[in-house]
Amino acid sequence: MQQPADRWVVLDVGEVIVDETRVWATWADVLRVPRLTFMALLGAAIARGLQHNEVFTEFGIDDWRNWAASVESTFGGFQAQDLYPDAIPAMTSLRQAGLRIGGVANQPAQRTHELQALGVTADVMAMSGELGVSKPSPAFFDRVLELTGADPDDVAYVGDRIDNDVAPSLAAGMRAVWLRRGPWGRIQQLPADLRPSLVVQSLAELAGRVDEIWGEG
Repeated sequence: MQQPADRWVVLDVGEVIVDETRVWATWADVLRVPRLTFMALLGAAIARGLQHNEVFTEFGIDDWRNWAASVESTFGGFQAQDLYPDAIPAMTSLRQAGLRIGGVANQPAQRTHELQALGVTADVMAMSGELGVSKPSPAFFDRVLELTGADPDDVAYVGDRIDNDVAPSLAAGMRAVWLRRGPWGRIQQLPADLRPSLVVQSLAELAGRVDEIWGEG
């Protein structure tokens, strides 16, 4: 079904457009922590409902921000290998269905250019490092609405995290799509009082079921 031209699908980046495995592996390597141990404790932090940076406390690393520049230098920014294979094809399909596409996420400012260089195109793209606000703050979702110029009900926000994506986008009046991939999407459980418009396992599935977001499938 062709969608009205004023409807938007706004995508998170981490574990939605890109696989963040290499990011976390780089953190482990720079901190000289075994990758498997680091990943296991990251999963444990997620399971306890903690933010990702709590994993550093598990290793007694309180000055983790001081390592960020070294991690970024070693990581080298997003590369083609980091893109989920369905990301660009799904965005193309959504655009062909008449939807406008956004990419707005908690990421350093430089990720916008890196994604564009990899062929990820959107009508609106901005990272928290550029916006000065981050999820799950309501101000972040206010900025999404400002950037799109759309009514909240015409915006579907797609993310892998319940705490950062589903709950706050619903609170902002948007349509929430929970993408269940990556560690947060697999470990977190949906509370009974939260009802996203759609739950999917991939962006390819989202592209095929997009009509259901607005109850038309």
